[in-house]
Amino acid sequence: MEAINSFKKLFLEVWNEGVFGLNASEIIIGFIIFLIFYVLRRLFARFIISKLNKLVNRTSTKIDDTVVDVIEGPLKFLPIVLGFFIATSYIELSIEVQGFIDLLNRTLITVFIFWLLHQLVIPFSFILKNFEDKISKPLVNWTLKGLEIIIIVLGIVAVLELWGIKVGPVIAGLGLFGVAVALGAQDLFKNLISGIMILMEKRFTIGDVILVSNEVEGVVEQIGFRSTLVRRFDSTPVMIPNYKFAEQSVTNYSRRHHRRIRWLIGLEYKTSIDQLKQIRDAITKLIKDHKDFAKNENGGFFVRIDSFSDSSIDILVQAFTVTNDWSEFLKIKEELAVSIIEIVDANKAGFAFPSQSLYVESFPNEKSEIFNPENIK
Repeated sequence: MEAINSFKKLFLEVWNEGVFGLNASEIIIGFIIFLIFYVLRRLFARFIISKLNKLVNRTSTKIDDTVVDVIEGPLKFLPIVLGFFIATSYIELSIEVQGFIDLLNRTLITVFIFWLLHQLVIPFSFILKNFEDKISKPLVNWTLKGLEIIIIVLGIVAVLELWGIKVGPVIAGLGLFGVAVALGAQDLFKNLISGIMILMEKRFTIGDVILVSNEVEGVVEQIGFRSTLVRRFDSTPVMIPNYKFAEQSVTNYSRRHHRRIRWLIGLEYKTSIDQLKQIRDAITKLIKDHKDFAKNENGGFFVRIDSFSDSSIDILVQAFTVTNDWSEFLKIKEELAVSIIEIVDANKAGFAFPSQSLYVESFPNEKSEIFNPENIK
């Protein structure tokens, strides 16, 4: 009986004093409070999101819809922060333990804030995309990635500062290390700066067809921090270091206003003047009335009798198509060629081809007698 009484007394002492001087009943109640908030976190997030969805559905913008979608994760984390704070507030703690718990609460709140800011970068991208006309799309993507990295770094620094870890000396040490690294990574920084200048100057964008002198000709697929991916027309990918674009001339075919057609049409020398003029005027009218050819300051057209070649009289035909698309350009070019053939045939003229005429002169009769064998004695 005395043993039972001793055990009961010991049990009550442990129950009242608990662990580290904490009451066991307070620990259990605090744990139950935290567990309730943890279990109800999904319901809490869904309830808040459903309320927010009703509000954002009244608007026509997509930004608020995206905001509701991306904050679901932080909203699920918020009940954990609240549950831990309420649970630890219910328990009477010693001064030393209370200081540690306060740091945990501050850390959880800091994580929640920076996580929320990190998620809000996504709807912020809709605002930046409005400036894609002034700055290129890759630069917008770089800016968004930079914001995400900055928020993560600042969050880590804030948490470290809470726990008494001074970041300043660490950054200073990293700065000295960075100088040493920079001396050995000059090409990397040169490529990075060149890449930024490419995006700022908008020399080309993804999808443009470019020619880099002495390097490559193809379609731009990706603009990275260090290099740019250009795929040649035979589907071979070529990685060009960004500094090459600062040292080499770049021809951007996609920025052309029009595509040019330039032909010298050779007609036979037996073509009469009237036929030449009629052919010239018919081709001129054809191009002038056709909607696929440009008639502005960037794309005038010419149809003129140009030169006398060895085998032909040449008519210069020069025009610019409205479209810049390669396949459409070939179609227009083919239609023009067929129409010119029809015009030449309708005017009963012919196309010249390389030829030579040989003229043989006969000797006079009196001179030819010299070579008569009968006159040779």
